Amino acid sequence: MSSPESRVDFQTDPTQYRHWKLSFEGAVATLAMDVAEDGGLRPGYKLKLNSYDLGVDIELHDALQRIRFEHPEVRTVVVTSMKDRIFCSGANIFMLGLSSHAWKVNFCKFTNETRNGIEDSSRHSGLKFIAALNGACAGGGYELALACDEIFLVDDRSSAVALPEVPLLGVLPGTGGLTRVTDKRKVRHDHADIFCTLVEGVRGQRAKDWRLVDQVVKPAQFQDAVQARALELAAASDRPAQAQGIALTPLSRSETASRLSYQYVDVAYDREKRLATWTIRGPQASVEQEIEAIVAAGAAWWPLQMARELDDAILNLRTNEPDLGTWVLKTEGDIASVLAADAALQQHADHWFVRETAGMLRRTLARLDVTSRSLFALIEPGSCFAGTLFELALAADRIYMLDDEDADVPAQIVVGERNFGAYPLVNGQSRLQRRFYEETLPLEAVRAVGGQLLPATRALELGLVTFAPDSIDWDDEVRLALEERRALSPDALTGLEANLRFGGRETMETRIFGRLTAWQNWIFNRPNAAGEKGALKLYGKGEQATFDWNRV
Repeated sequence: MSSPESRVDFQTDPTQYRHWKLSFEGAVATLAMDVAEDGGLRPGYKLKLNSYDLGVDIELHDALQRIRFEHPEVRTVVVTSMKDRIFCSGANIFMLGLSSHAWKVNFCKFTNETRNGIEDSSRHSGLKFIAALNGACAGGGYELALACDEIFLVDDRSSAVALPEVPLLGVLPGTGGLTRVTDKRKVRHDHADIFCTLVEGVRGQRAKDWRLVDQVVKPAQFQDAVQARALELAAASDRPAQAQGIALTPLSRSETASRLSYQYVDVAYDREKRLATWTIRGPQASVEQEIEAIVAAGAAWWPLQMARELDDAILNLRTNEPDLGTWVLKTEGDIASVLAADAALQQHADHWFVRETAGMLRRTLARLDVTSRSLFALIEPGSCFAGTLFELALAADRIYMLDDEDADVPAQIVVGERNFGAYPLVNGQSRLQRRFYEETLPLEAVRAVGGQLLPATRALELGLVTFAPDSIDWDDEVRLALEERRALSPDALTGLEANLRFGGRETMETRIFGRLTAWQNWIFNRPNAAGEKGALKLYGKGEQATFDWNRV
């Protein structure tokens, strides 16, 4: 467990921002970076030249949420800088040099998830993003620009885009940045090779010719050109111009040394067993069905509040409780109430607020998928693994379901319509498609029982659970499974789980996380980058890095 003063809180709001200015003008929001040099999340470094650390990205993540939910009139977001001749110099190198390996990797994972969220909103929510690079843009700053739909670069003869990590730091360029250069922007292999080995980067017309940016504009016309394009993109969006936004009120959260609790999410810690037991609760009252009542409920609408609590808890444990390597997922509540919430999500899927709530659920479940923890789901009497909440079980590495016919109400599950694509993985598949490798027969068999209460034996027959022990064997089987998992190498499990969870189809996002898990894990640990004479350690000290020249 990290000490209280070092624990990271992912909750914030615009009144607490130190690094971003968020402003609105009709259909266009401007998200301007103005990083406070002395505003680092940890001591020991200054955030110069709009370089960033986890604290800067926590604010960015929150600002995006505010735009999604509190400002439905916004259709285009312009991401720019308030500093002269600098957009963003990327992740703060001195912060990286001071950080543990685990901190660096978790930091990179969160920044990539935030950038994936920008692209997710562009695909699903009618929000478009323009990166207005009014100055030099490097490393993770260019990665942020790459996540936007379009990139405008000021043509002032000095401003350039760059991924200088290889020559400066001896690490992989931007993890997600390198992947987006090839997969998203289709930069030619030889051009990308030059680009990623140039400290100074590429500017002007060459940057456009190589597909590194979309437009280069002279300083005098820059703001007008960005604004004109922002309005063009806004005209094609279906986000409502007159709708009232939904205030994202602060989450109510209590925390002790052994527990993290919200209204609908509870996590109990067993530090000796390195185990976190999650309980996600279904609705505690009838769920609003009519759109007027749903909007009136706002942030308290169960699907949204549960998703926000779950997301905050995942981030909290992933960052602050790295030793809790196995997460046991449970649910409790009324199955009918969960299905009623799903019915409302289905019926009003085109309404902007319901659509954004579904997006929040989609991104939160995706965050669970890429979390490097062993996930076991336990389905018992009183569970409500149905529809949306059944996605939690489908995300797990194993599902155990108690087969107890003598129970007053035996354990049951329900597969709903939202299990067939409403919450795709980052590879674009539903979790059911991933489970059955998109094979037609098992998927059709599951669809045929959609909406039915399925007992353990039937769920096992359909391949929806891993094991269905009876009440005599249940405790021992679960205990042994958890003990065996606890004894295995966490590094080996991280590689195993990532490969098994994302077998089959590949996308840009799976490559980003795969490279973060494997390549960046490896490179960040190598002496050439992280050793006492490594490039990352010696950056800014005027001393040449000493490399081991073996190509491994």
